Amino acid sequence: MPEAPAWGALWQQRAAEYRALSYQAYNSARLSLDALRKSPSDKPLAIVTDIDETVLDNSPYYVHQAQHQGNYTDSSWVEWTKQVACDTVPGAPSFFQYAASKGITVFYITNRIKQDEKQTIENLKKFNFPNADDAHLLLLADSSSKEKRRIQVADKYHIIMLLGDNLGDFSAIFNNNSMEERRAWVEKNRLEFGKRFIVLPNHMYGNWEEAFYHDQHPSSFADSNAVLNGLMRSY
Repeated sequence: MPEAPAWGALWQQRAAEYRALSYQAYNSARLSLDALRKSPSDKPLAIVTDIDETVLDNSPYYVHQAQHQGNYTDSSWVEWTKQVACDTVPGAPSFFQYAASKGITVFYITNRIKQDEKQTIENLKKFNFPNADDAHLLLLADSSSKEKRRIQVADKYHIIMLLGDNLGDFSAIFNNNSMEERRAWVEKNRLEFGKRFIVLPNHMYGNWEEAFYHDQHPSSFADSNAVLNGLMRSY
């Protein structure tokens, strides 16, 4: 019987609605980009994007892990990325190619680890993503928070748009915060989404799930299910 991450992966692999939402996100991004790039700036323009479930699709990895009753591990993840088998998120290649054609530099800020560097660049190049090199790929370093790396880019570039499947791809305020705090920040910044912040769908994993657990640390799918069942509303 598949576990929860596999159900999310199945939706990502097979549901037409997933493709529609991804195209919707990238269509919105393109329309917004045309407006944002006209704003005056004394720095060159840049876009910051996440990689996993934002430009590259890792659903086969999560199916494999769930079928083998396994959670994420660095070793199993590197085994997957070495295959350079990620497909693209629908709409991603054409959007980033369009942005590059307008003179905008793309930076990939990801929590992939150093052992992923070579194959990540290879996978991006496979689909002709722009700026697919080690100068524009900012991997996990001393913290899973991406804030320090965003600041590093912003030092030399004017970041006009951020894309990701996780709210931590947009602001550090989401890191290790409660469900209520994350929801409040979304409400406060609701006009940014679809404009400067472009969110891609991901039902498999993310900080949204960690916020559900709060200070609990489930060690198995059964433990996770027990916590999640307690959060669901019915009538």
